[in-house]
Amino acid sequence: MSTFGDDFVQSLREALAHAKGGGSAIVHADISPREVREAINLTQAQMAPLVGMSLSGYRKWEQGTRRVSGPAAALLEVMRKEPDAVRRALLRAENQPQDDL
Repeated sequence: MSTFGDDFVQSLREALAHAKGGGSAIVHADISPREVREAINLTQAQMAPLVGMSLSGYRKWEQGTRRVSGPAAALLEVMRKEPDAVRRALLRAENQPQDDL
């Protein structure tokens, strides 16, 4: 079987295990991007690049037409708890030359 086929079969096994209550999948609690953004006093235009998205994509999160999941939910949770650390880390990365990364 191809690598894709192997990966696909493995993902189906993991999905089945998760559906049965097992497996190692992490389910993030629902999080409100708007509440996080307002708590850290940012506009939508300021928040979108911090989470690595376009403004229109970010607005879809706040409007509920696009679901926040996975790493994005984890990032928002960290932003809620440690906004200054996230700003320092992300703004520092943006301002460094690519050779330094």
